[in-house]
Amino acid sequence: MFRLQGSKTLAVDLAGDAVKAKNGSMVAYDGRMTFKKMTGGGEGLRGMVTRRLTGEQMSVMEVSGQGTCYFADRATEINLVSLRGEKLYVEASNLLCTDAGLRTGTTFTGLRGGGSGNGLFTTTVEGTGQAAIMSDGSAVALRVSAQYPLSVDPGAYIAHQGNLQQHFQSGVNFRTLMGEGSGESFQIRFEGEGLVYVQPSERNTIGGDV
Repeated sequence: MFRLQGSKTLAVDLAGDAVKAKNGSMVAYDGRMTFKKMTGGGEGLRGMVTRRLTGEQMSVMEVSGQGTCYFADRATEINLVSLRGEKLYVEASNLLCTDAGLRTGTTFTGLRGGGSGNGLFTTTVEGTGQAAIMSDGSAVALRVSAQYPLSVDPGAYIAHQGNLQQHFQSGVNFRTLMGEGSGESFQIRFEGEGLVYVQPSERNTIGGDV
């Protein structure tokens, strides 16, 4: 079971089962635990080759045993996501921990990845279970519906889930509207039904000041 200890530490209760976590993110544990480094983001040799080709690198360890293990990474905020047969799209750098039964992979994001500065591919997490994603500041989950599409600054994007289509837009953004933008600017427009996770901080992007 995943639970938060404050907002920056993840506690995972294990009873002979396992989780996959970002390598080096364990900060404490009680009970008996075994740690094993996994190749290819936990996807084996094929995953290792795919991730090298796509540039979507992810270093993962498997943690199994009896007791409670605590995870954290650079005091970032942690957000819990429950999946029920769905697929979560998340930047590899924002993924902290998943149930071992969840399948991870990579998918092509096209121009969205190029605009956000994280490459043209992103990580997917699929199945039934829990995942923990990280954000710079407290993330918000924004609902997208057919009536209300959503436009997001790519530097603030973390993850999304649901039946969503992405469209890459250039030429306008929030700072441009305020008269503070400079250079070329970009947005990601989400349409359909689902959730988009956004952090209140912006990473540097290829597009410059967005």
